[in-house]
Amino acid sequence: MATLAAMRTQTVTFQSERANLNKWRAFETEIEGPEQGEVLIRIDHFALTANNITYGVAGDTIGYWQFFPADDPWGCIPVWGFGEVIESEHPEVPVGERLYGYFPMGTHLVIKPEKISRGGLIDGAEHRAALPPVYNQYSRVAADPAYDPEREAEQMLYRPLFTTSFFLDDFLLDNDFFGAGNVILTSASSKTSLGLAHLLHRNRRDACRVIGLTSASNRAFVEGLGCYDVVYAYEEVAELPVEPSVMVDMAGSAPVRAAVHGHLVDALKYSCAVGATHWDAATLGGGDQVLPGPKPEMFFAPSQIQKRLAEWGQEKYSEMMAEAWQGFLSASADWISVDAQRGLEALSATYEAFLRGEADPARGYVVSLQAEH
Repeated sequence: MATLAAMRTQTVTFQSERANLNKWRAFETEIEGPEQGEVLIRIDHFALTANNITYGVAGDTIGYWQFFPADDPWGCIPVWGFGEVIESEHPEVPVGERLYGYFPMGTHLVIKPEKISRGGLIDGAEHRAALPPVYNQYSRVAADPAYDPEREAEQMLYRPLFTTSFFLDDFLLDNDFFGAGNVILTSASSKTSLGLAHLLHRNRRDACRVIGLTSASNRAFVEGLGCYDVVYAYEEVAELPVEPSVMVDMAGSAPVRAAVHGHLVDALKYSCAVGATHWDAATLGGGDQVLPGPKPEMFFAPSQIQKRLAEWGQEKYSEMMAEAWQGFLSASADWISVDAQRGLEALSATYEAFLRGEADPARGYVVSLQAEH
């Protein structure tokens, strides 16, 4: 518990214009310490991936802008990271507690811990009450048997996206791959695609063939991973086999989606929209496009998570996820090198590289806005 009078903490938050992700600012303000029942977290570092650009694209549709409100026309794109409680006005969450979860790209966050257990807690702030519970949870790393302080970077980079990959794999299996033998993954170099390709390749070898679609510049990288049966560049969509297929669309690109639908037509048995790595040409779901074949359906991981939690229970879910996660970490150990960065200039440069589609798929970007000690 904090014993001193509320101290002022200078904070910085990286904010994007909601209607134009190319515009951003560093918003500086002061926090006058946490109020009763709250804690102040110093955000030590967070991962920045193409998935965060999807959060920005889908911000108004799915509610991502609501987690960390900002003044119009600005918004805070959420990221996954680690932080430490530096001031506490809550008897069950002490100063020094280390937490993993959803943060703004910034230096600090005040949360209101509720539903506290040995393993975690949720932010009970009023503005987050109606948002998906999975995004309001924070893990208490001291009680997490899978936590490794030497692998925080990998957890930030992969764990949230791998959860989506895990439940995409489960969703496809649950629906018997919609009668298809091919699973086509767009943005094949993205981390969510890599996780799904790994699971399909490892666990579903007899059920499907894993096909990657990627940019010509990333093709060699994707082919070298060993979890795709075959890889095509976007310019080669017309060479895709016209066979019963499912498309899992991480790119969200209207032209790419139209090309795949137009080529496969009725051979495309299901069109699953997940991400928007091609954010500048993105349309959520199918947008207003009228396409041959099935209408694209948006996949929302929290819905599948809640379904399986109800069916499996927390213990079985945790065991299955832990096993899959450890398998992926072992398989992906040599795929991506961690690029640890510090400061606003580094963050803005990496953010803009993702917007331009120029971020190196072989690097995992981890950023801190904290001054060096």
